[in-house]
Amino acid sequence: MTSPPDASTRMTTSAQEAAPVNIGSAAEQCGVSAKMIRYYESLGLLGKVRRTDSGYRQYSQAEVHVLRFIKRARDLGFSMAEITELVSLWNNRRRTSASVKRIAQKHADELAQRVAALQEMQRTLTHLIHGCHGDNRPDCPILDELADN
Repeated sequence: MTSPPDASTRMTTSAQEAAPVNIGSAAEQCGVSAKMIRYYESLGLLGKVRRTDSGYRQYSQAEVHVLRFIKRARDLGFSMAEITELVSLWNNRRRTSASVKRIAQKHADELAQRVAALQEMQRTLTHLIHGCHGDNRPDCPILDELADN
């Protein structure tokens, strides 16, 4: 059994957590590539990122938190325009939840439309596959259907 860290270790850990990190560490902490972080920065999603005297980016824990927010929004399929709006609303303490809900609902509706379209494609393909003998003959209803449309 290990003993709990002493006060000096806890203070060092807290100081390390609060210390700015380079782009590689930020990327690792939030699960995106350094290239994507630079892209998000170019879109203005992070504001002005602090740099060292030699020009290296230094990300605060607050900026890493924003990067995690962006990553989660991307994982949910929000577009960059929607994410830009969501980050803006997240940073605006005077926002209304209705504004956020409107964006999320619009996105959910678009996802539902895409799911329905994909299901229709699957039904059509399944129908065509069942109509194909899949043997050594050259006639193929799948190709015939694709050629007719």
